[in-house]
Amino acid sequence: MNLLTIVIVIGYLLATAYLGFRGYKQTKTAADYMLAGRKAHPTIMALSYGATFISTSAIVGFGGAAANFGMGLLWLTVLNIFVGIFIAFVFLGGPTRRMGHHIDAHTFPEFLGKRFNSRLVHVSCGLIIFLFMPLYAMAVIKGGAEFISTAFNVTPDVALLIFALIVAAYVIPGGLKGVMLTDALQGGIMLVGMIVLVVTTYAMLGGVTEAHLTLAGMTERVPAPLTAMGHQGWTSMPKFGWAAPGMAPAEASQYNLWWILVSTIVMGVGIGVLAQPQLIVRFMTVKSQQSLNRAVPVGGIFILFMTGVAFVIGPLSNAYFHQKEVIECRILDEAVLMDPGADGKAKLSILEDGASEEAKARAKRFVAYRLPGEKDDQVPHYVLFTPAMKIERGAEGADKMRPGLIAIARSVDNETTMQGNVDRIIPNFVNSAMPKWFGVVFLLTLLSAAMSTLSSQFHTIGTAIGRDVVGQFVNKPEHTLFITRLGVGAGLIIAIVLGKMVGDNIIALATAVFFGLCASSFLPVFLAALFWRRMSRNAAMASILAGFCTSAFWLVFINAKTAGGLSICKWLFGTPTLLPASMSPTWAVVDPLFVALPVAAVVAVIAGLLTKPMDPAYADYCFGGELPGTIKPLATSTTNSGTPVTK
Repeated sequence: MNLLTIVIVIGYLLATAYLGFRGYKQTKTAADYMLAGRKAHPTIMALSYGATFISTSAIVGFGGAAANFGMGLLWLTVLNIFVGIFIAFVFLGGPTRRMGHHIDAHTFPEFLGKRFNSRLVHVSCGLIIFLFMPLYAMAVIKGGAEFISTAFNVTPDVALLIFALIVAAYVIPGGLKGVMLTDALQGGIMLVGMIVLVVTTYAMLGGVTEAHLTLAGMTERVPAPLTAMGHQGWTSMPKFGWAAPGMAPAEASQYNLWWILVSTIVMGVGIGVLAQPQLIVRFMTVKSQQSLNRAVPVGGIFILFMTGVAFVIGPLSNAYFHQKEVIECRILDEAVLMDPGADGKAKLSILEDGASEEAKARAKRFVAYRLPGEKDDQVPHYVLFTPAMKIERGAEGADKMRPGLIAIARSVDNETTMQGNVDRIIPNFVNSAMPKWFGVVFLLTLLSAAMSTLSSQFHTIGTAIGRDVVGQFVNKPEHTLFITRLGVGAGLIIAIVLGKMVGDNIIALATAVFFGLCASSFLPVFLAALFWRRMSRNAAMASILAGFCTSAFWLVFINAKTAGGLSICKWLFGTPTLLPASMSPTWAVVDPLFVALPVAAVVAVIAGLLTKPMDPAYADYCFGGELPGTIKPLATSTTNSGTPVTK
């Protein structure tokens, strides 16, 4: 990092600190801390919603997934705009705002708890959020750490820790006012960064038409494992189909990629956005439906440039790495042999003298090099050697390499497996293809994307444990707010620990898992709370449990990716999954959302019809009527939105 970069980054952090301090000074009551006083400007709300929604997991994780899977991920952009912005703001935002204001709800669990007058619903939702949102926060932190550690020349662990502490510094004191003010700044930076990225990329590849024609002509470069899963090129959707029971694994797997792409990524995140607690609470921060309507175009444009650009740049990075990449360097060794392990999935290690003949046979050749300005005692860089590589030796170490690889192969080095790491593709592309000055812009973009999402996540985690769980049993508001702030710190620690425990290629998967879990647990109940007066508290609790348990069971015992990663099924039963032989093997790659959400919806409807309905007078109160004196509503220790905040 040069002096200018350091000055710009410090300036950005100072601006963030100032806005966080403003949020702190303006936070006088519980409503200020948790709902920004319910008077947020439409543009601020839209940028905060978008910046909270779009994180480094979208730009780095899903951008890297798009580099592997292709432009089919653009269907997620379509759902993000139509469902996540238009449907959410126009049809769900208004009823949520009106009901939330009327029943004086400050958080999403409190909204459901008061709507159904059930402490059990309230506490259960708070526990689900507190226990599982750190998984999503971990994905966001890892996405930022992959790029930020390179720019600051520190290890990912150090970058992760410093970064999380900076976010906590303005979330803990400033509450949602500080979060939303900083979100607006960060959203603006993200928008500028992504516009510059897409314009520069297309210009470098010869324009829009030329870039897409080049990518369309690279179908033969798709790796064999992806082709076997149904990949038909980076500009096409994967092969669609459903494997018959008993079909041979090699034949059945040709449909896997379509179901992974559509059920897990597109539907899991595209539908799951409707039930994200940190986003739903944004609807209760504005004062009118008109404000929500005015926020729609701002939010739609923002999401288009955030996700649309990431999902286009990812696939196009294959064209750049294959045809355009030139590495100016000092080549140290053209024949470094690295061992990928017996199964080809181990961390790469340099082949030692005296290695077995088996290890020598499976070793892969790499080229070791150093970039200009790097010292001799620094660890070299490594790039996979293929017959397509071209090396030009220059005077005094001024060498050039043209690796000729695709994006995922370009992410293979001595710190990964031969399968590569999709989470490194976008950072590698920016560092290699973009001008040096853009590295600073993109650094700020990723800082903004990660900080805006993390701040909202930590705020939601803190309020979940402080107000929605402990707050149900503690009678003093100042104690509740203190525990809320402790909850922010606890969520931060859990996310950091998870980030150190998990491996590569985890960002997109962890995000999709959390979005799907929220949709399965909360979405049917949330919709019933807004539009079905008959829905009872027992039916709400039954739907939440059905959605959560079905989703958890599918993740642990059926879905091949998550069940294999957790290994609980193998530990208990000795098999990777419990999928019966009579069922199609395609079920092993179908996202839990496709099963758990319908189950939760059916349970909500049936239980809602069979159980005793809510008292009509209380239902009328929730939908805007007066509270009858004969009914005692669910109370919390900080029900009064004017309760002062102890600073």
